[in-house]
Amino acid sequence: MGVIVCVGGQWGDEGKGKVVDLLAEQARIVLRSQGGNNAGHTVVVDGVTFKFNLIPSGILHPETICVIGNGVVLDPKVLLSEVAALEAAGADLRNLVISERAHMIMPYHPTLDRLEESARGDDRLGTTFRGVGPAYSDKVRRIGFRVGDLQKLRFLEKKLDFVLPLKNDILVKLYGAVPFTKEEILSEYTEYADRLDRFIRDPFPIVQDAVAQGSRVILEGAQGTMLDLDLGTYPYVTSSYPSSGGALAGAGIGPRHVTTTLGVFKAYTTRVGYGPLPTELEGSLGEYLRERGSEYGTTTGRSRRVGWFDAPVARYAVGVNGIDSIALTKLDVLDELEELRICIGYRSKGEIQDHPMANISHLKHLEPVYEELPGWQGSTRDARHFEDLPEEARAYVERIEELAGARVDLISVGPGRDQTILRRQEW
Repeated sequence: MGVIVCVGGQWGDEGKGKVVDLLAEQARIVLRSQGGNNAGHTVVVDGVTFKFNLIPSGILHPETICVIGNGVVLDPKVLLSEVAALEAAGADLRNLVISERAHMIMPYHPTLDRLEESARGDDRLGTTFRGVGPAYSDKVRRIGFRVGDLQKLRFLEKKLDFVLPLKNDILVKLYGAVPFTKEEILSEYTEYADRLDRFIRDPFPIVQDAVAQGSRVILEGAQGTMLDLDLGTYPYVTSSYPSSGGALAGAGIGPRHVTTTLGVFKAYTTRVGYGPLPTELEGSLGEYLRERGSEYGTTTGRSRRVGWFDAPVARYAVGVNGIDSIALTKLDVLDELEELRICIGYRSKGEIQDHPMANISHLKHLEPVYEELPGWQGSTRDARHFEDLPEEARAYVERIEELAGARVDLISVGPGRDQTILRRQEW
């Protein structure tokens, strides 16, 4: 079965949680490879909704090992709250593993996140104030705290002696904020150490053994390609690498082991926060799709901006990630529309562009070029085979395949596990 890299092909929120949950039934390992609790995944099982912030979506399959990988930054308090909620719901967490190499969000990170964002004024990025960006910044500066430090508290204390004065100087001298004390941080994180110790392990031998045996290993990312720190709409991006390359680095797996790169796309487009969204719908149609698609963030509850399907973004995501298989979600949200549009290119300064440009100013002011397709005006929610879909719905999916350059192998027509069309037999 091999390694399946599951990436978001748009601006995140594409429905990766449901897709990973479906594929995890046959997986030995599901590994979350990057991001923090600034993003979430939603899974609906037998009418019950589960929301995950840090724990991989495969956790509802008790035999599947779920790993929080080295590329993640995690807030121990948030993770413990998620653990408690899942165990209260009857979930079996014996196979949850937290990489000792994963970095931690410290108490000063959310504070700095909020202060830095406020200082940007009109140039603010729309962060979630979870401290994810400052934690990744400290990782790069090599002054971060890793989960393994919880098993070496004397080392953690020694590191605090160096790092905390740096942070307090910024808080007090730059922002006039209240400083943190070493004693309160040590007390808080000593408690986390006791409660998380059962999960902290080195996942390297576990993951490598599964890879060597050819078992199914799923790398689950957060956010999407257009929020990638290098490849996305910078600076309106996340602080990590949601692309396939980032997934491999965040998992500690080499590229030769990948058998499938699965890109997850909505049948339309959404994004949260600031930054360009070329196909954005701001009127009543956008509001209709937002409400019908329940386009509100799993983690923050913020409403998502909505637009038509953007084929240049899809082509770009297929190219930079090496996507060879597409999961198309929320097709049912379009069921009642009389007419649909797909953006097939951008007109910028009199020229046609076929992919998102790096220059944010150009991307903000371009004109989408649309192709119109008829709607099907009928429910797709009971379809379980591609042939069950209305002819117009099949044509819409096939046009997306042509424009994106990859086959649509999975189609979601509702939130439930069973509301799925699988066109790839081995799945």
